[in-house]
Amino acid sequence: MKNTWIKVKLFSPRMKIANIQFNKEEILKNIKQNIDASILLFPELSLTGYTCQDLFFQKSLLDESVRALTDIATETKEIENTIILGLPISYQNKLYNCAAYLSNGKILGIVPKIHIPNYSEFYEARWFASGKDIRNRTIRLNGEEIPFGIDLLFEDRNNHATIATEICEDLWVPNRPSIQASLNGANIVVNPSASDETIGKKNYRRNMVKQVSGEEYCLYLYTSSAMEESSTDLVFSGHQLIAYNGSLIKESIYPEENRCLSAVIDLEKSNYNRIHQSTFINKEENLYRYIPTNIKPLGGKYDLSCNELVKILKEENLPVDRNPFVPKEDQERKEHCEEILKIQTMGLVTRLRNTGIRNLIIGVSGGLDSTLALLVLNEAKKIQKDIQIFGYTLPNRGNTSDITYTNSINLMKALNITPHTIPIEEGVKLHLNQIGHSLSYEGKGDVTYENAQARMRTYLLMDLANFNNGIVIGTGDLSELALGWCTYNGDHMSMYGVNASVPKTLVKYIVRNYADTIASPELSKTLHSIVDTPISPELTPSKDGKIMQKTEDAIGKYDLNDFFLYYFLRYGMTPEEILSYSLVAYPEIAKETMKVNMERFYRRFFSQQFKRSCLPDGPKVGSVTLSPRGDFRMSSDCNVEMILDILNKA
Repeated sequence: MKNTWIKVKLFSPRMKIANIQFNKEEILKNIKQNIDASILLFPELSLTGYTCQDLFFQKSLLDESVRALTDIATETKEIENTIILGLPISYQNKLYNCAAYLSNGKILGIVPKIHIPNYSEFYEARWFASGKDIRNRTIRLNGEEIPFGIDLLFEDRNNHATIATEICEDLWVPNRPSIQASLNGANIVVNPSASDETIGKKNYRRNMVKQVSGEEYCLYLYTSSAMEESSTDLVFSGHQLIAYNGSLIKESIYPEENRCLSAVIDLEKSNYNRIHQSTFINKEENLYRYIPTNIKPLGGKYDLSCNELVKILKEENLPVDRNPFVPKEDQERKEHCEEILKIQTMGLVTRLRNTGIRNLIIGVSGGLDSTLALLVLNEAKKIQKDIQIFGYTLPNRGNTSDITYTNSINLMKALNITPHTIPIEEGVKLHLNQIGHSLSYEGKGDVTYENAQARMRTYLLMDLANFNNGIVIGTGDLSELALGWCTYNGDHMSMYGVNASVPKTLVKYIVRNYADTIASPELSKTLHSIVDTPISPELTPSKDGKIMQKTEDAIGKYDLNDFFLYYFLRYGMTPEEILSYSLVAYPEIAKETMKVNMERFYRRFFSQQFKRSCLPDGPKVGSVTLSPRGDFRMSSDCNVEMILDILNKA
């Protein structure tokens, strides 16, 4: 598989204003100590210092900075990575604030700053001209013609990495350079900066960097001058930011000892987002020159085996979330759960207001999914006061366990809903008798016996909806729909499915969060009991009133299946990549065992699309969802063999 993993390092090195020799040595020291990085980024005017002021007019300073640049190139000729640093460049009687690119001992190109601030504490226009008109130019440095201009993109075609440049103020303007650059293939934006620190500025800066990385589906690298740059009225903080696809990956400010911020990034995620987002429209205007560079991937190899990628990820201590649908931080997870519940609720309320229907019919099994659905109905009733909730538990004597039946009754009572019980065993026996079934469970594989119960429950709920002039609320979740763990024309069907885009791993957290925040001790106790009960469809005989059929014994652990589902749909990852990720996230599971789990997931996912092709409406709550009306369209007859062949070879 292609190796799209890179390591980036940002520096805010110690420096002395106008002491180019000192600054050069500090930059070289940082480079040589970090040769494992794919990209090394230094601040704006890092060779001279940003606050040299009228010293920028001194020819000795300008000449010395170019010599220092050449020295750095010479001393890094054995280093296969991309180095970016700042210096002033004189060109055709004007002075430009530039970013220079180096790799393998060569100066690859020089990019001038476009937007020159000249307000408040900034007086840059006194010294520097805007590079806005510099295109298709070269500049002669030490006898070599070097590409010079704002039209330079630096690319490594082996791993689809392309770098664009913004210099400080270029980020702060409405027409920032990276917009056009990203539309022309740049998926990494570097910003060498010398931004001073004032109250509230770091937050604004952070938000901008995050926002740009999200808008442009890119990796945004921002590094600013360190505290030694502070002079006269200004204080510099060495603010460093790494943002990717709208998320802040790492941040540092006011560094003392460690002046380097490092991160490991998989570029394929931004590439996938761009392909998937149809409004991200590439430009065909030939605005740029593409300069070859080395953006060496992790491990130095452009193609990796599964085992090699696992080794690299472990060596880099890269965290891979075991539950990617679930935020790790307690507060963020709490807010996430509450927001999802709100989206579910408002979707349902809107449907009811548009149809004029106020009676809601729901089957309450005492399991997680029906519990979450009932909580949604309860929240909807707080908004639409005239809603009537008709809750039914539909036990099959001998199959339904004591704990789930008790929980279903207690749950409805705690929510002030009148519990209704309709035993289904006689109806199920009638159906089974009519088709010639033995009427008793014939052991594993007797789907006739199992599905007859699910269909009987749905049959009754639909009749009850007609009888009460209401609609049936579906309870099936995203994970069940992905795996086809639902009975076609049974629990597969409803008139509005509130849980359809909520994965099982998240259902548990939403219910638990509700239990932890609700004022009612009785309701909280019941919800906690439901969360702690093994997941089961209860379609086979119980034993002494205890659950015997456990869903995860049949289809695998929901944690794993949700993990596979997330990376398969969210980023379109290959089986090799998902396998590598899973082995890092679940180190306790052997590779061959993981492959068995993945194969089961893929087989079920591909074979069960026909069930998803006719799903009822339901609110979309996240980026991964399976609605056939837009979010996920797949032929019901797609073949899984290619996927499995790749998996088997991994």
